[in-house]
Amino acid sequence: MLLFYTPTIDKKSSSFMLDEAESKHAIKVLRLTVGDKINLVDGKGTFFDAEITQAHAKKCELKILSSIAEKITKPAIHIAIAPTKNNDRLEWFVEKATEIGITEITPLICQRSERKTLKIDRLEKTAIAAMKQSLKATLPEINEPVSFKDFIKNTPPQNNQFIAHCLDNTEKHLIEICLKNESALILIGPEGDFTKEEIDLAIKNRFKPISLGKSRLRTETAGIVACHTINLINE
Repeated sequence: MLLFYTPTIDKKSSSFMLDEAESKHAIKVLRLTVGDKINLVDGKGTFFDAEITQAHAKKCELKILSSIAEKITKPAIHIAIAPTKNNDRLEWFVEKATEIGITEITPLICQRSERKTLKIDRLEKTAIAAMKQSLKATLPEINEPVSFKDFIKNTPPQNNQFIAHCLDNTEKHLIEICLKNESALILIGPEGDFTKEEIDLAIKNRFKPISLGKSRLRTETAGIVACHTINLINE
């Protein structure tokens, strides 16, 4: 399946023109031509079947043949994660979490965060590529970085909200207490872990402390383990 990202397409459209980047990829790289069939995704949950009507490398024109909504049977997964010092590792997390099926990602600036500024557009490009590669039509929402305190303060309480930390290693594993068929929010800290002050603040605001296993995990690995665990719980 050849997927092209078209966020501006209307569900009622009968025709569409790819932007310059996608047109070049279709015509110059893939060498598609008039009459070839391709598939579009809008990032909002809809697949489109289309046919090339004008094979132009800068403005490839399409006829929309049909559309279908992506079947989403699992609840939302939101991970608020401290940015890693090496930006490549955070991009790896975004890529793999998108493939697994994450709904929302929030970069969380903590007291021990080694990186406090991010290029959100790079993370979005990574997510778009992963969405297309994994044949999905829904792009996860990637929020602007926010401080830990502000995030806790402005987050409405829900049943499945957790903070993963390794301060005393006595917490129950996520798989034991995460409720099935309900959306989930997990806080993942920096390499030096959350501070005790941050953990106490989260618990005071109804976040349940959890473990992700006996191994000490890197930040991005912990994020993937949390995402995958919740995905498995809802199989």
